[in-house]
Amino acid sequence: MKQISFEIDGKICKANEGENLVTAAKKNGIYIPVLCYLEKHECLGTCRVCTIKIDGRSMAACTLIVQEGMVVEVNSAELQDLRKAIVELLFVEGNHFCPSCEKSGNCQLQAVAYAMDMRVARFHYRFSPYSINYKGEKIILEHNRCIHCKRCTNLFHDDEGYKVFSFVNRGAKTRVTLDLKREKLLSKAKLEEAKNLCPVGAILLQGDGFEQPIGTRQYDKNPIGIIGD
Repeated sequence: MKQISFEIDGKICKANEGENLVTAAKKNGIYIPVLCYLEKHECLGTCRVCTIKIDGRSMAACTLIVQEGMVVEVNSAELQDLRKAIVELLFVEGNHFCPSCEKSGNCQLQAVAYAMDMRVARFHYRFSPYSINYKGEKIILEHNRCIHCKRCTNLFHDDEGYKVFSFVNRGAKTRVTLDLKREKLLSKAKLEEAKNLCPVGAILLQGDGFEQPIGTRQYDKNPIGIIGD
């Protein structure tokens, strides 16, 4: 496969032609935070936590394919503060009380906040308490934690290739909902896939609780941003 050269913050990097910028940066030892992006899946470009600059223009890194000679700005003070502000907004728009969350220690939003050294948001908390969806036989939807990343609605399919999650309503009233007929047929493996696909604790499984002791969870062992995590 053809190799190309590009630049990040003055560092000359190598990548395979056609590679996603987030993935290519990681292979060159440079961490670009993401919440909606998953390697080997379609780009969603929803969270904007991966904002970088090319030629002075702000862009979502996960939507970009590396190009020969591309010059990328990632870790300027301005961009670091902008990405941190986006994460802070996600916290103040939802009820993310980490100590009581089943996903704590395995939550990407929590891990990215730690990586950005977020202690407290600069914005006022503006969330409204949302009801929890217990209608499914196997899945609970905790709407207070959902960040509308579209991973479940766009990337998850049942064994027959059908979607199980979808959005209803618009604007501030947007919620993820379940196809209840499809949900009750999901295998244990598919349920675990759905739970793990969610970057926060919005998709929970009936009967599951705090499964891993502190110190053994994913980001206890390897903080996000460590290349190879």
